[in-house]
Amino acid sequence: MAGKMVGWRPMAAGDLGAVSAVAAVVHPAYPESDAVFAERLRLFPAGCLVLEGDGAVLGYAVAHPWVRAAPPALDTLLGALPAGPGAMLLHDLALLPGARGLGAGREAVRRVAGLAGGLPLALVAVGGTEAFWRRQGFRAVADPALEALLRGYDPRARYMERASGGGRVASSAAWSM
Repeated sequence: MAGKMVGWRPMAAGDLGAVSAVAAVVHPAYPESDAVFAERLRLFPAGCLVLEGDGAVLGYAVAHPWVRAAPPALDTLLGALPAGPGAMLLHDLALLPGARGLGAGREAVRRVAGLAGGLPLALVAVGGTEAFWRRQGFRAVADPALEALLRGYDPRARYMERASGGGRVASSAAWSM
């Protein structure tokens, strides 16, 4: 990818096949149906991005307002977004191997933080990605009530948060759409 033009843009319905293909390569142990990606795009299009380079989708990011410390189980439709969200959930960030190391992950987090309106950012780190997320300012949040849900992701899954600006997570925040 070195020297090639790569950048984030809004996801469109026509990108969903490519998004699913990237997910199959990057997250084979965490499969989600095409309906999950389509629903997230319908519910919160501002939080759905694709990383494009030379006309191909090289990655994607999906985020939406959600309930703090209550991530949905894998491959689950939401139905609707909460009326009073407590966090901006970074549902997924996936980059094909050739797109890594270009700063695209850091840029996706920056863009999602810009949508958060002061809410903390939250995610579930899976597949040994906790160190990457720590470098982005996220910290693991120990919550015994989440343990069973997190084991549904994988044995090492961690719920993590950071303030939308990258600093310490505040105890409360407002959201407006």
